[in-house]
Formats: sequence, C-alpha cells, structure tokens
Amino acid sequence: MPATQPNQPARPAAAGPLAGVRVAELGGIGPVPFCGMLLGDLGAEVVRVDHPSAAGRPSPFPVVHRNRRSLAVDLKQPQGVDAVLRLVQDCDAVIEGFRPGAVERLGLGPDACLARNPRLVYGRMTGWGQDGPMAQEPGHDINYIALAGALHTIGPADGDPVPPLNLVGDFGGGGMLLALGVLSAVISARTTGHGQVVDAAMTDGTALQLAMTYGFLAQGRWEDRRGVNILDGGAPYYGVYRCADGGHVAVGAIEGPFYAALLRVLGLDTDPVYARQQDRAAWPAMRAGLERAFGSRSRDEWARLFDGQGACVTPVLSLTEAAGHPHNAARGTYRPLPGGFAPAPAPRFSGTPAAEPAPAATVGADTGRVLAELGLADEEITALRDKGVIG
Repeated sequence: MPATQPNQPARPAAAGPLAGVRVAELGGIGPVPFCGMLLGDLGAEVVRVDHPSAAGRPSPFPVVHRNRRSLAVDLKQPQGVDAVLRLVQDCDAVIEGFRPGAVERLGLGPDACLARNPRLVYGRMTGWGQDGPMAQEPGHDINYIALAGALHTIGPADGDPVPPLNLVGDFGGGGMLLALGVLSAVISARTTGHGQVVDAAMTDGTALQLAMTYGFLAQGRWEDRRGVNILDGGAPYYGVYRCADGGHVAVGAIEGPFYAALLRVLGLDTDPVYARQQDRAAWPAMRAGLERAFGSRSRDEWARLFDGQGACVTPVLSLTEAAGHPHNAARGTYRPLPGGFAPAPAPRFSGTPAAEPAPAATVGADTGRVLAELGLADEEITALRDKGVIG
C-alpha cells in the first residue's frame, strides 16, 4: 500500500486485528454494509462510497454504517468513477452488492479495478450469484433462503414457514460469508501478489449453513418436513414454551444430564413417560406435560428456578431485555446508543482488541479529506463539488 505523501492528511489510526487493511465499500444496503461493519469493527479502514444527493444527511443505518468514512461521489459521472478508481488503487479490497453487470457498466467492474491494482480483492455480494439462470432476477433474503431450502425447515409442523428476520440470508449467509471470503483472498494476495474476485451468493451461503442438516438428512436422521425433528421444535426437550404470564422460555435439554435437570426442576422426574426421551411416539404426551408445567408459573419465576441448575433453560428475552441482561451486561455484549442499544464488535481478541465503535458518519462527511489523501488538490476538489460530482 503506498505510503502517505508528506503533503497529504494522515489517515485515522485504527485498533484491532485488521489494522492496516483498507477497504472500499460501494454503497448498497443489507449484507454489504454489514460486511463493511464487521471489517471496520475489527480495525480495517473502510471508506463507504455514497451518492452525493444524500450528502449532509445522517446515516439511515446508524449501527450498520458505523466505523467507516463516507465519500459522496456520483458514479454516473466519469470524474466520479475516476475518483473511486484512485481510491481502489490504494485498497486491499472492494466490496459491492450490485446486480451482476451493473458496476461493469459504470466502469468500476473487476477488470477496471484490478487493472489499477493487481493485488486487489474484489468482493461481490448478490442473492443468486454472478451466474446461473436467476442471476439477473430481483430478490430479498426471504427469496434466497426459500430457494436454498432453509425457509422450508423453519416453523411449526402444522403451520406455514416462518421468516427468521433477515438473519439467515442477508447476514449469516451474506455479509459474514463475504467477510470471510474477502479476508481469505487478502491473505492469498499478500502471499502471492495476485488479487482475485470473490463471488459470494446468499443462496450459496444459506446452503452452507445447512451443512449439518443435509448431513442428517443423508443419514436418515432428519425428516424433510417442518417441526418433527430434534432441532426444529419437533422434540419436546428442544423448543419454546409459553408461561403463565404470556412470556416464553427456551428449552434445549438434549443431553442426558441436562434433560434430567429439566425434569427435576419441573417435578416430572418420576413420570414414566419422560423416561422415553428418544421415543417419538411419546413426544406428544411429553410435550403436553411440559406445556402444562411451564404454564403454571411466569417466565421470570421459571428463570429464577432454573438459574444455575444446568438444565439448558433460559427466558426468551425481547431486544431491549437482552441488552440489559446481567450476563450480556457483564460481557459488554451491547453498547448504549441514542434511543437504544447496539451490538458490540465480535469476536474478541486478546492481543489486538477492537476499539469502541465509532458512530456512523454523516453522508459525505469525509469526501474532501479522502480525496486529499488520494492526491487531489483543493482546487480540484472544489471543482468536483461545483459540478455536482461530489457532495
């Protein structure tokens, strides 16, 4: 990476295991900004390219857009494209989430960027992938996890599939997979001197998360329908139960000692039906008994009774409650945010800990400084602003 010239502003110092890694993020919503957040949380210098029409406005995603700078550039103008090519010339990676072919039409595709920087890692995030018969189709998380088979597995046996927010496709199978791919390719580039394109598709990432489930299916240990298996709520000892106050508890008492503790606390350890833990014919009667038992007390009463009993029983907390739970508070799992809370950077590193997250920048707040770092003179930056190329 080229050294900062004497007449250029110093770049912000970073902490974390990715300090020294520089990433350009080409706008977008959902998984690409989440990937940028992950990289920025761990110390990478991430510069997000935003549209100048939004310059001066607060970030619409104050948590997901944290820990990066904002460069407001119009990518439909040649001078804007040239500014971004200057940026990627000094980066380890670019991440983008446009439909296949869109950045090529702008002049910012992999060929153009790698021509400027042969060591560059070009991370591409889409729902369907860069090729295949559906590559140009629109879609959202729910569509990708539906086609990959995951949505079919989530929900009650006698009901419809239940969307798991946008966690499985956008974030687990999307942004996290892109971050893994980009960092893997950066390591390769530092070893070989050659960059490459990373094709991260949410359908692929969702399928990858189903590895154990597909393994069980191949072994005959999983039925290809909802709500009848051990980990999908079918087993009475692995599920969610309503309490007397309308709250819920989560039960994950799979192994023998945990199951025994569950029965002991509930006072069901002498009922012979519960000795048949793995007998699916007994599951309906077992579930009915557990429903009656949990329905006799409030959620918080059960939380106190199960605390420290080793039964794998926990209260189902709301978003606000989770942020204030004593365990999460002790570990600093959440950080206060105006109006609420935000998750802290994860995972944790003993030798290169991440810094406290920096708030999301106002859109375009860093445009002049970033362009100055790239070698543009003040009069050039002013001219670009006057022409509406930057904000």
